[in-house]
Amino acid sequence: MTGTAPRTRAQRTSDSRARILDAAVAALVEGGYSGATTLTIQAGAGVSRGRLLHHFPSRDLLLVAAAGHLAAKRVQDTEDRLTRLLDEEGARDVRRRADRVVELLWESFSEPHFWAAIELWTAARSNPDIAGALRPTERGLGSAIRESMARMFGEELAGHPRFRQLRDILLTSMRGAALTYAFDPRDHTTDPLVAQWKDLVRTLLVT
Repeated sequence: MTGTAPRTRAQRTSDSRARILDAAVAALVEGGYSGATTLTIQAGAGVSRGRLLHHFPSRDLLLVAAAGHLAAKRVQDTEDRLTRLLDEEGARDVRRRADRVVELLWESFSEPHFWAAIELWTAARSNPDIAGALRPTERGLGSAIRESMARMFGEELAGHPRFRQLRDILLTSMRGAALTYAFDPRDHTTDPLVAQWKDLVRTLLVT
């Protein structure tokens, strides 16, 4: 007779920590920084008050840890998007692939993880502990996103002399455009800027 081996104490600790961090990110998305209280996070994680405080003695420590957890999630989202692109029919066609990369990049700026990050960025302006935690995680995230973008566009386009310029323009302009959705929610797939970004990619990279 076989059965599932009982989980170790370390596994249970890791599981409860992950649940708390997932709940913290969800609280940031749903209620913003001010709404991400320890009580809300505790309820979302389904853990006791003592368990929460064991892992994170203060709210700031919890949200600082959530920053790193969130960055890891966003890196995974980016990799998942890359896999989806490579699996799609027509991915070898340069023009079609470039258009699709623009669509997938823009999609990432409407996801919950992006909005959770925005809440932390805003809090970091007046909270040096959160700012200090965000700097290294955001640098690492930025590096991972840039590497994934190069793989998404493919060697031919990523090797173009103006690729870095184009990459940075896309990231900064998409981020800025996405922020307007905080007070003017609408269907992001119909944003007229998408066509302009595609045209920019074709003009700079696709000959």
